[in-house]
Amino acid sequence: MTKKLLMGNEAMAFAALEAGVRVVAGYPGTPSSEIVETVARLRSSGTARGVHVEWSTNEKAALEVLFGASLAGARGLFTCKQMGLNVASDALMSLNYVSVRGGLVLVVADDPGPISSQTEQDTRRFAAFAKVPVLDPATPEQAYDMVKAAFELSERFHTPVIVRPTTRVDHASAFFELPTVTRARPVPEEGFERDVSKWVIFPRRAYEAHGEINERLPEIARVYATEEPFASFNPCGVDGIAGIDTAASFGIVACGISAAYAREALRIVAKRAAAADLELPAFRFMQIGTPYPFPEEPFATFAQGLSDVLVIEELDYVIEDELARWAGRTHASLSVHGKLTGEARDRGENDVDDIASRIERFLGLSGRLRLRRRAEAQDATVAAPAVPAEELPVRPPVLCPGCPHRGSFYAVKQALRGTPAVLCGDIGCYTLGNAKPLDAVDTCLCMGAGITMAQGLAVADPGKKAVAFVGDSTFFASGMTGLANAAYNGHDITVMVLDNATTAMTGSQPHPGTGFTLMGVQRPPLDIEAVLVANGFRHVYHANPLDKDASIVAVKAAVAFEGPSAVIFESPCVQLIKPDEPVVIDTEACTGCKKCITEIGCPAIGFNPAIEGPRSGSRGQSFIDPALCNGCDLCTQICPFGAIAFPATNAEEQQGDAAESPAEEGGQDA
Repeated sequence: MTKKLLMGNEAMAFAALEAGVRVVAGYPGTPSSEIVETVARLRSSGTARGVHVEWSTNEKAALEVLFGASLAGARGLFTCKQMGLNVASDALMSLNYVSVRGGLVLVVADDPGPISSQTEQDTRRFAAFAKVPVLDPATPEQAYDMVKAAFELSERFHTPVIVRPTTRVDHASAFFELPTVTRARPVPEEGFERDVSKWVIFPRRAYEAHGEINERLPEIARVYATEEPFASFNPCGVDGIAGIDTAASFGIVACGISAAYAREALRIVAKRAAAADLELPAFRFMQIGTPYPFPEEPFATFAQGLSDVLVIEELDYVIEDELARWAGRTHASLSVHGKLTGEARDRGENDVDDIASRIERFLGLSGRLRLRRRAEAQDATVAAPAVPAEELPVRPPVLCPGCPHRGSFYAVKQALRGTPAVLCGDIGCYTLGNAKPLDAVDTCLCMGAGITMAQGLAVADPGKKAVAFVGDSTFFASGMTGLANAAYNGHDITVMVLDNATTAMTGSQPHPGTGFTLMGVQRPPLDIEAVLVANGFRHVYHANPLDKDASIVAVKAAVAFEGPSAVIFESPCVQLIKPDEPVVIDTEACTGCKKCITEIGCPAIGFNPAIEGPRSGSRGQSFIDPALCNGCDLCTQICPFGAIAFPATNAEEQQGDAAESPAEEGGQDA
């Protein structure tokens, strides 16, 4: 064994490996991505032996791969973020009826905030909808323990099990004692055993399976309440501050990361009360780490004698609903406080300070501790050096300097000048194409939806050209069905495939278009043009998005065709390549027109109003930040006065490269 500091995602990966996981699959999605990457790294180093790991084309594919492995008796780990569970739900809803053989654990990372997602949906609700048990960790240590326990629960009850960490659990760190080597559990010698009465989901089997699911859920709730380690996931008390106090009338219940916040908030409230010479009202605290099926037995013990309970949880009011339902069914005189009563945040992340203030109000201390909070604030002001209040400028997210997507969006906007159009975006780095000055995304829903939304717009609003953007990873994950639909139904759309050779938004993971696999095998990359042609697109053009003129020509040719057409913009992500020498601005030629800034908005270009030149006068001039510029060359093509160029030492070499690679004349029909 060795002691290591691990991120929560890394800890869950180790937990699965220690549990003997045989197959690991998922699709990249912040905040869950590091789980699969950790398994891949450990397999490559020889630490994790006998495990297969892959980035699947999408979440549905990943879960179906794992279900097949489970039927052969192998343990499987699935990972995604909450949005990914939507994609996998078709498989999940059905496989729970079929039931699993080898343990199947789904780590679904929720993203309160949301920090990097379209929604704040709550996976606990999805678990109840699918009738799948769920565990909700408050810390990386609990996440580690829950993943290991989930495999045992899955095999015992032949059900998939969800572990639902949130962003702060995924990315927090803690120390763990870990084995130096892990080995996958061997698949049973008989492997898959044919049983059409069980593994084939005919209506009769589904009817019987539904009964089995309904019978096992109460039994799982009993296990949560009475058996270890599950009972320990629902602890009471806060380090001696509060436990099962028979005299208490107030109760506080928290779930997930909010339990960690609440414990710290309670310590703060206790400290303030002591400093103000106030007696802290008697109360009890309980964490619910097994929210579905709800562990009624331990909560009933906890709730004896209580008149009021405050529920603290992130996203939806799941535990609040459970407590209200329990109180109604048992006729308990219990008032439940939380999101539904306006006493807890109804969205976003919780935090310690906010929870502390809400607990003070709940316990009736708010007015009496207000002076104490003011004193704390005053002490902090005295202790800290006076800093003049200064309004910092807003710093919105932008495409990286030199990002090829910038050239793609610019070319499309230039080619469509004077043409009414709707630009349907997608999920990825290129969603940032909606920001000014590019202003090139009119809609964005979910992965792959831009292609199919464009088709609906083409039908309903034929006077506008429907254009869809999709990244290379999303193309394979969710785009191909929409392509087939466009060709089959003859929709007049143009698809812009932004191929930067990686899954950039979530950390540069590989995908089928790269050919690289997490098992270390380099396979022939899938050809995007061939896929387009196979799906009925007969007019496909190629362009380098950093070649402005050729890109505009390609877009015009594709848009002119009535029917499904496409442009493949090919240029690697700036994170994958060595930067070129930065460009410079000729102060003698710059006029201060700002076109280099207002046309493409590259963060490497700034403006200094103090610079004067023969053509700019007192207007100021643009400048290049050499620490940010990677020499992509797009801005040199934008400047109408030739004021931006590579340094003289590199100019001849750049011109030579351009001569060897003449601009394409709009690509060609496939």
